[in-house]
Amino acid sequence: MTDLLYQMDSYLRDFEATVGEVDEANRGVVLDRTAFYPGGGGQPPDRGTLTAGDAVYPVRQAQWLDGRLVHLLDGDAPLPQAGQPVSGSLDWEHRYRLMRTHTAMHILCGVIWRDYGAPVTGGNMEPLAGRMDFEFETMRQELVQEIEEKVNREVENARDVRWAILPREEAFEIPDLIRTKINLLPEAIREVRIVEIEGLDLQADGGTHVRNTSEVGRLRVVDYKSKGRINKRIYLEVEP
Repeated sequence: MTDLLYQMDSYLRDFEATVGEVDEANRGVVLDRTAFYPGGGGQPPDRGTLTAGDAVYPVRQAQWLDGRLVHLLDGDAPLPQAGQPVSGSLDWEHRYRLMRTHTAMHILCGVIWRDYGAPVTGGNMEPLAGRMDFEFETMRQELVQEIEEKVNREVENARDVRWAILPREEAFEIPDLIRTKINLLPEAIREVRIVEIEGLDLQADGGTHVRNTSEVGRLRVVDYKSKGRINKRIYLEVEP
């Protein structure tokens, strides 16, 4: 099993590891530990490089394949060998923008759940932009403006962001842990990672986040659309 370093340290940019397995068919390697987030929950995967000896391999992404986290490598240099030490380095600008964006989406979710009681029905993001769907029957410009003001107030409140891994039974004792309309956590997952924005939001979540909402920066609701009778989509941007 690969030790998922990103789960407990989102700020880790560089790491040392050992190749545990080579996947020739997918031009990838499995490492004993990694800081590369493979993507999920609407957050895109990390990218960066692996260095083995004199060879530097661009990492297109890490991806779960047949229960293994395979680092897919670009370039045409021969793959590292099993047992070989490697150094990993993230594209930090890309990662940190995603951390800010993901935390922004949790701020949006927390505000809407707290003040309007609307669950999430979907979402996606890219660096500094994202969209989230909520179970609203109606949406109007005045409400969108109100939501924008509230999410920026939570950025200014500089709320701490924390994460932890709990046994499944303990995690599901937390009220409203799952904010999506459907619980997407398979029964086979026996440990659940939770992310908390102190005093605002607490959810099951596997992605990477900043340590404090003040790091997110100013937010703008740039658009909203109806995606069905009780499904409304909000588009959010994070200022660079």
